[in-house]
Amino acid sequence: MNGAPLKIAVIAGEVSGDLLGADLIAALKRIHSGPVELVGVGGEGLQAEGLRSLFDFSELSIMGITQVLSRLPKLYKLIRQTTAAIIAARPDILLIIDSPDFTHRVAKRVRTALPDLPVVNYVCPSVWAWKEYRATRMLAYVDHVLAVLPFEPAVMRTLGGPETTYVGHRLIADPALLEARRLRAGRAAGKTILMLPGSRSSEVAKLLPFFEDAAKELVARNGPMRFLLPTVPHNEALVKGLVAGWATPPEVVVGSAQKWKAFAEADAAMAASGTVILELALAGVPTVSAYKTDWIIRLLSPRIKVWTGALPNIIADYAVVPEYLNEVVRGASLARWMERLSADTFQLKAMNEGYDLVWQSMQTEKPPGEHAAEILLDVLKKKKPGRF
Repeated sequence: MNGAPLKIAVIAGEVSGDLLGADLIAALKRIHSGPVELVGVGGEGLQAEGLRSLFDFSELSIMGITQVLSRLPKLYKLIRQTTAAIIAARPDILLIIDSPDFTHRVAKRVRTALPDLPVVNYVCPSVWAWKEYRATRMLAYVDHVLAVLPFEPAVMRTLGGPETTYVGHRLIADPALLEARRLRAGRAAGKTILMLPGSRSSEVAKLLPFFEDAAKELVARNGPMRFLLPTVPHNEALVKGLVAGWATPPEVVVGSAQKWKAFAEADAAMAASGTVILELALAGVPTVSAYKTDWIIRLLSPRIKVWTGALPNIIADYAVVPEYLNEVVRGASLARWMERLSADTFQLKAMNEGYDLVWQSMQTEKPPGEHAAEILLDVLKKKKPGRF
């Protein structure tokens, strides 16, 4: 790549996307010899790489259909603002990262105004779960998809979507996860149970009563036990208030470092369905997944095509992690799984075998950020051969 100035429009709607974007941009700067300018939306990671975010990206931290509907007016205002800024900046390429409710709407509008602008989508939308028609619709405004899950390129080919490459998942190279995984190797079984009720207040409020029931059942059946409950700073007061009256209150720990320390110390975990299930699997923590969905999602459930909500299960292509959803979430069921997974049982051996398969399936030859940066530059050269 020559030393020509490179202007990149980037949109990341949440912390995980901001981390991916920052990793890609840092790798790109090592490859591209010329100056790199950023415009768009992001958090601390991308700002450290030189981005001046158009607004505080925490305004895009929405989850679930009900939250999206309630914030549509604000969302559309931010979409218009971001679209106008990117069009005015005339970037060389647009990089959209996850948060499809926002990023894809911006990309569509920008592509209409700037039809020759290359667009790269980092983190494949979950077309494998529902709304498969989104795959072909993306052809109109996305040139290449950077997937973070190994099964996604095959799904996109089957559905007729844009060219898709598995670049790897940042968790595979996360130093904190690797350290937790190292510390867990060869550890003796004990009586420490990890509770992860989610990062959003609505998730926490729905799941913690069932986790409390599980804790009561475990103590009644097994005697004194230790419970660890990592949470994020903005939920600390809520979580501590909800567990204050428990017969055996969990140790509430706050922040990323404390979370990974808890991963290293736990014998088994009960956790809200989501990315954390993949984190637990890669760290080697035996896990059961539980979730209580929005009522609208329950109504739409017949349209959901994926057979499981646990990413390790999809990657392994069989049920590695047990799941409990909505009405079948029971504290007593979670407790019995914690007993089986925190002892030397065939259930634990089977789960560890599945975890090994997931770990091997997600390995890549290059670090994700480096691979993603190389593809972004390749797309740029193909779309603008005279300039780069």
